[in-house]
Amino acid sequence: MASEEEVMAGGAAQPEAAESSGHPENVAVPVQPVASQKLAKLPMSRIKSLMKSDPDVSLASQEAVFAISKATELFIEAIAKDAFVYAQRGKRKTLQRKDLGIDFAPFFT
Repeated sequence: MASEEEVMAGGAAQPEAAESSGHPENVAVPVQPVASQKLAKLPMSRIKSLMKSDPDVSLASQEAVFAISKATELFIEAIAKDAFVYAQRGKRKTLQRKDLGIDFAPFFT
């Protein structure tokens, strides 16, 4: 039976076996986030300024900026993985423009 102090504190009595073994079974270990892992890898301020450069966008919430940032990261990751596969098929280790499958001519003229 639980003592009055445990009932007042909202706890329950633990079995004697768990306490005597020195290894309680249900111990909550706090998980601390790793500082080197950020949620977004692209600069949020740059994404926000690019979003605001569109005349149809007047305000951009932090959630919208974060969503666009994550979508952009995933898009870049998918293109890079595909380009890597194409480079490997050509028995090369260096990526080239042709591996991306994008016609860059309109961007450079």
